[in-house]
Amino acid sequence: MSNGKPASPPRLSLGELEVAVKTFVTAVYNARKHSEIDVPPNEAWRGDGWLPRMPNSLEQLDLLLVMALKTRQVRRDGIRFQGLLYTDPTLAAYVGKTVNIRYDPRDITELRVFHRDRFLCRAVSAHHAHHTISLKDIQQARTARRKALRNEITVKSRQITEFLPKPAPPPSREKQNPVSPDAPRQKLVLYKTDKTP
Repeated sequence: MSNGKPASPPRLSLGELEVAVKTFVTAVYNARKHSEIDVPPNEAWRGDGWLPRMPNSLEQLDLLLVMALKTRQVRRDGIRFQGLLYTDPTLAAYVGKTVNIRYDPRDITELRVFHRDRFLCRAVSAHHAHHTISLKDIQQARTARRKALRNEITVKSRQITEFLPKPAPPPSREKQNPVSPDAPRQKLVLYKTDKTP
């Protein structure tokens, strides 16, 4: 890394890296003999015939491991999150109530909505339903938009200052009545009964 940028371009995309890590863990690491336990991790896992309680489906596993959790209030038009509007007919009965939403940061076009730990629905952003938009994409788009607006404001303010009249120079001290250093200063009159000098 130099100046926050990679020294060389990445060889793998994020998706390719995820597949490579998954393949290494499942096919190589878990299958070869571990130096501490003298057996492969897969054998140690199944050794005594005990298996931990697993989620019923991959979807439930995603909820536990992948999905991020946030709290939102249901509005009349749906749920607003990251500048997008998510709707589902089920939400009409929960207007004004606070719900938990879970989303996959790699694709935020759909939210899973829960109320009191009970699944309600999948709310979808209708404008982006047929696209895949990541949280990172939205953050980058916002940063680019802010930068463009700042540049536009700078350009417009320069154009405006060209049309404004030049400010008048401050009056020179020579033209003002010079006050001699020996002249007595006037005292501030605070009350009617105070006499002016």
